[in-house]
Amino acid sequence: MTRLITPTRRGFLQGSAATGLLASLPLSSARAAPKSGGTMRIGKAHGQTTDTLDPATYENGFTIALAHGVHGYLTEVASDGSLVPNVAESWEASADASTWIFKLRKGVTFHSGKALTAEDVAVSINYHRGDQSTSAAKPIVSAISEIRTEGDDTVVFVLDAGNADFPFVLSDYHLIIGPAKDGKLDWRSGDGCGAYKIDRFDPGVTAELSKNPDHWDAANRGWFEKIEMLALVDLNARTTALVSGDVDAIDRLDLKTVGLLKRRPGIAIQSVAGNQHYTFAMDCRKEPFSDVNVRLALKYGINRQELVDKILFGYGAMGNDHPIGPGQRFHNKDLPQRTYDPDKAKFHLKEAGLDGLNVRLSAADAAFGGAVDAAVLYQNSAADAGITIDVNRVPNDGYWSDVWMKHEFSAVYWGGRPVEDQMFSTAYQTGAAWNDSFWSNARFDELLLAARAELDEDKRRAMYYEMQEIVSNDGGVVVPMFASFVFALSDKIAHGDTFGTNWDLDGERWMERWWFA
Repeated sequence: MTRLITPTRRGFLQGSAATGLLASLPLSSARAAPKSGGTMRIGKAHGQTTDTLDPATYENGFTIALAHGVHGYLTEVASDGSLVPNVAESWEASADASTWIFKLRKGVTFHSGKALTAEDVAVSINYHRGDQSTSAAKPIVSAISEIRTEGDDTVVFVLDAGNADFPFVLSDYHLIIGPAKDGKLDWRSGDGCGAYKIDRFDPGVTAELSKNPDHWDAANRGWFEKIEMLALVDLNARTTALVSGDVDAIDRLDLKTVGLLKRRPGIAIQSVAGNQHYTFAMDCRKEPFSDVNVRLALKYGINRQELVDKILFGYGAMGNDHPIGPGQRFHNKDLPQRTYDPDKAKFHLKEAGLDGLNVRLSAADAAFGGAVDAAVLYQNSAADAGITIDVNRVPNDGYWSDVWMKHEFSAVYWGGRPVEDQMFSTAYQTGAAWNDSFWSNARFDELLLAARAELDEDKRRAMYYEMQEIVSNDGGVVVPMFASFVFALSDKIAHGDTFGTNWDLDGERWMERWWFA
């Protein structure tokens, strides 16, 4: 094993990827002293009646925020983007990054009073592994070949190949550390070791939580006494609730009216650039999307800048048909930006043997704010390329269970992932549970595995550059825009100096990080 080294907060593994790590940094940055107390109410643009407490099924901002508040994780992404400890106090890697040893904190307990043990960790991660697993996190833990426990405070992960990003993988919101019961993860009880306890969970309606006074880091997080999360998918209802003072914060603002909302006293607008991107996913298993020329025609038939201007109102940037954002370490800055080109779209239709194209695109604002309007703009721009898009407006409720990955062409939002491997493994690897275009490319899969184990930074960069090019030119997802996270807070809410960029609302850790001024 390598020697343990204390990382800086500038980032994780920015130097040698083979170096073992010790993470033991405080989670809070320099800021005004937080105060405890009060009931925080938030209106979320997410939440549906099909939501459950099963971590394998978490898929929207409501369940992600709930998970972060209720549960502990081995690691977490801090507000500055660095990786810091959660219920693990340290970790170290073998020289080839194929074996990782995690030491657990002492004194961590679940809400039920049960002490956290290595068995709980092993059972929690194993829940997402194996042939029978249907978890969305299955692809990112599939490289784990063995999990061993050594006493009550040590967990050893053996991978089938080196993975320099493995500690980042364990911060994924699905990978909660829950209590083991009869050798299996007990997720149904809602018992966690996070800063808040669940008092009530009514899927698609509300979640009510109360502070966990016995949390291991109670001195540095979890300031509110109570939390009320409301599923307010309707934009007008969400905005009205904030303006009337019924809630203290809302996400996913109406970007058309942000300027008006800014003028209202007592409301602060926050805009945070991150890896969030909006997409239109095609089912590559089915005609006409099985033809790469049809996919390219649809990519050239969308006016990206128009969507940035009219849907994001400038709160974002054009996408290039792959999910890696410009702020990420291995973003391919050399890949030419694809732009609206009806003639090229027609050329690719001709290459596919088509004089025209008719497709149906399903959308609801549950996919992302303005998704229906974006689909209509897409319809208009594609028409000049000989492409007829039938916009199918579907209900918000049940969108993620009944439309996404069920309809052949649909609008989608992705919050992104902190490292490239995690994003690609989750949504682009052949057979991944959330590969929402059902796309498969042998060269991409080969590179994905090779890059994960490659410890030479330059070689790794070259691999990720090629992967982005493959996805952009062959993939089944149109990625027209990266969207900033734009949310609104009552001026009663205080927060740290920076907001997390890995998810909306401070990395969806707002209930731990914010407080009443």
